Amino acid sequence: MNIIIVGAGEVGRHLAESLSGHSHNISLIEASEKLVEELEEQLDVHCLVGSGTSVTSLAEANVAECELFLAVTSDDNTNLVAASMAKSLGAKKTIARVRLGVQQEEWLFNYKEHFNIDYLFSSERLAAVELAKFVRNPEKDFVEELARGRIELQQTFVSPHSQVVETPIRQLPFPKRVRIAFIQRFGENIIPDADELLQAGDLVTIFGEPHALKDALPLLHPEDASEGAMNIVIFGGTEYGLALAQMFEGTEFRVRIIESNRKRCEELSNLLQNSVIIHGNATSLQQLKEEQVGDADFFIAASGDDEDNVMTCLQAQTLGTRHCLVLIQRSDYADVISRSSEKLGILGAISPRVATSRDLLRFVTSDKFHIVMTLAGGTEIIETVIPEGGRVAGKKVSEIKFPRQSGLVAILHKEEAFVPGGDDVLNAGDTLYAIVAAKARKDMVKLITR
Repeated sequence: MNIIIVGAGEVGRHLAESLSGHSHNISLIEASEKLVEELEEQLDVHCLVGSGTSVTSLAEANVAECELFLAVTSDDNTNLVAASMAKSLGAKKTIARVRLGVQQEEWLFNYKEHFNIDYLFSSERLAAVELAKFVRNPEKDFVEELARGRIELQQTFVSPHSQVVETPIRQLPFPKRVRIAFIQRFGENIIPDADELLQAGDLVTIFGEPHALKDALPLLHPEDASEGAMNIVIFGGTEYGLALAQMFEGTEFRVRIIESNRKRCEELSNLLQNSVIIHGNATSLQQLKEEQVGDADFFIAASGDDEDNVMTCLQAQTLGTRHCLVLIQRSDYADVISRSSEKLGILGAISPRVATSRDLLRFVTSDKFHIVMTLAGGTEIIETVIPEGGRVAGKKVSEIKFPRQSGLVAILHKEEAFVPGGDDVLNAGDTLYAIVAAKARKDMVKLITR
């Protein structure tokens, strides 16, 4: 692919490193001459000193032939304008990085439509989504998200003690918009229809909104029944800490944020309705004892300092906190901590750079679809968009004959995401998430994109 990246900061540099070894034609536009010189020595990319909002710089990077344009500087205005200009100049798909606050304002103002940008993302929210997976499912090995974190998929075994053994999927007493879309049964991989009978020992992949899955999973595996409201302590009222707290607002989780900056505490108090904001120093062992952090179910270190984050996690673990999570800016450090998690007593380490790259790299495929993830036996979750005039546009899901061994698992309609039912209508511009066996992918993409 012909790819242009604007901005050689933490995110841009990590993306360039991830892509440079995969036979893509990459151009990197960066205002700092020093950074450009460093990258030219380290990476096989075409580096330009300039501005992403300069027509000259965009033309020099051959924007008219660009298949994927990524504006990832630390400045919202630069990213929005650069991506908008690139689209007007011929770039096929444009993506812009924005602050958490801008993404949260999308329900008030459609930035994507206004600037004609295909996708907006916030590194803070992406990192928070990754952290939230651990919080919701600390004992699960496989938890992923779709549709910008609004739909979650989990895997669990059907327990021999479950009352739904030998029950057809259509008769399961699940909450609305929850779906079992994949079953692994003694080496066999099944994309089931509604008449499939569940069997004890099945490893099922289930899709739905996080709160709905919480109610559905105990039906399959009674051992997953909730133990009640969980107590979460977040160290750092950063944008990452704020994003995480907002994800748990209005849920059964009890959230406290410890922040040392008094002004920031006041800001957080205005932004959060159901979280307790504590003005204090979480790097102090005495402070952690006073706040009874040892009794917490989760301690999540999300300050701007990697060392403080690791050390406070170790202190919280020593005090008896059940689970500890840490945010690490340096991706190599995060990898080391993750591999040593059992020894350190840290459940998981998340790098915003890695979370962002993981989200964006799914666009580095064909124009018609993206492979979001691959399950057992080559079964895939793909993402595609219904084009204007598409033959499935305006039809109900129940009216469409999908290829065998395939099915829809989620729809993103504007800013609303849901697991589809038979009466839901597909619209041009909707982003569809489908599960497909390898042999069904081509027919499924053709059906949706024609």
